[in-house]
Amino acid sequence: MPPDERLVSEQFPRASAYHPDWVLANASGGANSLWLTEWLSAALDLRAGMRVLDLGCGRASSSIFLRREFGVQVWATDLWFSAAENLERIRDAGVGDGVFPLHADARSLPFAPGFFDAIVCIDAFMYFATGDLYLNYLAQFVKPGGAIAIGGAGLVREIEGELPEHLRAWWTQGLWSLHSAAWWRRHWERTGIVHVERADTMPDGWKLWLDWHRAVAPDNATEIEAVTQDQGRFLGYVRVVGRRRGETKLDEHCWPDNLRTLVPPQYARKPLLRGQEPPAVENGGADLLMVETNPPATGSR
Repeated sequence: MPPDERLVSEQFPRASAYHPDWVLANASGGANSLWLTEWLSAALDLRAGMRVLDLGCGRASSSIFLRREFGVQVWATDLWFSAAENLERIRDAGVGDGVFPLHADARSLPFAPGFFDAIVCIDAFMYFATGDLYLNYLAQFVKPGGAIAIGGAGLVREIEGELPEHLRAWWTQGLWSLHSAAWWRRHWERTGIVHVERADTMPDGWKLWLDWHRAVAPDNATEIEAVTQDQGRFLGYVRVVGRRRGETKLDEHCWPDNLRTLVPPQYARKPLLRGQEPPAVENGGADLLMVETNPPATGSR
C-alpha cells in the first residue's frame, strides 16, 4: 500500500507526523491548525514547563501539538467547542497531564494577572480581538516580557476601496475582520503595550489554504474558487508576535470583561425618603428601604 501523503508538507515536518485522519477529524476552522501552530512556534522560544494560554483553541489540536512538541503546559480555552469533548481528545492523545481544557469567553477570562508565560491564538483572533482596547485586556494575563502571538487567515495587503470582483461571491460581512500583518503591527505598536518582534505573511500561504480546503471541505466551491482566483494577491496567512512591555501601565477601566466589577463596593445605608430616620441594621438591614407596600391613598375616588 502506498504511503498516505495527505497533509504532508516539507515546510511543516512536525505537523506532517500526525495522522491525516486525526487532523481532519479534529478540524475546527478554515485552516490546518497544526501547520499554523508549527509556523507560529518557530517565532517563539517555547520551553518545557512554560504556562501557555491557547486562546480560541477549537478542538484543542493546537494545544495537544504544543504539549507534545515542546513540553509546555497548555490551558486550552474556547467558547464554541465543548471542554468535555476536548478533555476526551486530550486524554486519548496522552497529554492529560499538561493540557487543561476550559470553556470561557475570550472577553471574560478566568485567570490571574501575569499567570502565563505566553499566549497564542491560532486562526481565531480576528473573531474577537480587532477592537482598539482588546490588547490592553489580554496583556494582563501574560508576564512582562512574555509573548502574545497570533497566526491565522488574513490579508497580504489591506483592501482599499471597493472589494475586488473575484472575492465578492465568497465575501461576507464577517470577513472584514481579516487584516494584514502590517495592520496588526500598527494596531499593537501604537498602544505601547507590546514590542512587535515579528509581523509577516507566510510565503505562498494561499496555496496551503487551498490544499487544506480541498482536503477538509472539497465541496466548499465558493471559497476554493475565490482563493484560486486571488492567487495570493490579497488572501494568505499572517503571523504576529509581540512581547509585553513591563513599563507600560494597563488601563483597567477599558477592559471588555462584562462579568468583572470595575467599581469597588462602597454601599452606605441612607434614608430612602425625606423625614425618615437612618435605617437600622440590627435585623440584617431588612428595613433598609423602608418602603410601604400599601402606601396611603392621596385622594378619594
